[in-house]
Amino acid sequence: MSEQVKPIQKILFGSPGTGKSYQVREIAHELLIPFDEDTKTLKNTIKTVFHPEYTYADFMGKLLPLTQNGSIIYKFYPGHFLRILGMAYKALIDGSDENFLLVIDELNRGNAAAIFGTVFQLLDRESDGWSSYEVDISDMELFGLLEVMGLKPIIQQNGSIYINDDALRTYDKYFENKASQLHEHNFDGSRACNLLRQGRINIPSNLSIIATINTSDESIYYLDSAFKRRWDWQYVSLYSSTKDFGKIAFISNNPEKDSDSTKPLWENYILGINIFIKSNYQSIRRIEDKQIGLWFIKPVNNTVNLQQVKDKLMFYLWDSVFARDKKPLENLLSTENRPVKLTQYSDFLCLTDEFMDKVLEFVDDVTF
Repeated sequence: MSEQVKPIQKILFGSPGTGKSYQVREIAHELLIPFDEDTKTLKNTIKTVFHPEYTYADFMGKLLPLTQNGSIIYKFYPGHFLRILGMAYKALIDGSDENFLLVIDELNRGNAAAIFGTVFQLLDRESDGWSSYEVDISDMELFGLLEVMGLKPIIQQNGSIYINDDALRTYDKYFENKASQLHEHNFDGSRACNLLRQGRINIPSNLSIIATINTSDESIYYLDSAFKRRWDWQYVSLYSSTKDFGKIAFISNNPEKDSDSTKPLWENYILGINIFIKSNYQSIRRIEDKQIGLWFIKPVNNTVNLQQVKDKLMFYLWDSVFARDKKPLENLLSTENRPVKLTQYSDFLCLTDEFMDKVLEFVDDVTF
């Protein structure tokens, strides 16, 4: 086997619309695994999204009832982590140099400490890329892991797990024999076999984990310091994806404005909004998280229109950014002859066009 690349264990964080999920693909494609142009997906990748109802059982595996020939049987379904782990172990044992990736979007929308459970112990990695420690898994989890690896395990009446190969051996004997075969020429494969024969797991060097969090949403689970320190952290800046963004026009639905060939691009409006938000740092908590990225609204045919702004941006500003204090919005929209008082969201929504004009005044010299 050739030299294994260093695994990634990283959390991407930043404001909404900065393209964090896109950055995951770019990092993985550059450093780990190829991108399949036909399916538009990363190869050797399992992706999941954490949410308040996501549990350890979804992550590792769960036993569910299944109707078969009129009878109820129970089948173990491996979770996202167990599936990618089985794929990574199989590759090592087979002598493959392939890398594997688990992608977790919205990591802090679920209770990460509870979801990871004992797997939390495996997040500490040594310089060789393997976990510093290993953990025991249940017989059900082991059975599911062996199934993912394509080994066709069977359970005997006494509860023992056998590998259904030519010799029909118990799993520990199977992996003991396999480890001795691989010891001389495939150390990582032998190491994986020795773990499995003991009913234990750890994260191997060919398995990376990349997660994303959206720090602007406050209705999320807290990540404790012990969990945080086991990851590398990469900040995705507001304009990190400018090179891939292109020239996106903003359509205001005003024929006179839209016919102007010199009218500002959508990225100028985004910059103006962010400068306006930053100028009100005294009334906004966690101001860096409240700004928006270029992809907060997805362009359609290289344009963003006023209706999209009404449908997505205005309520975010009203309910998340300026939730505590509407004065900055009132001051921005007021004139000497027309003071504005925003008592309800519909008042603000009616002034969308004026708001978009006003934020451009914060942009003096735009360079990207």
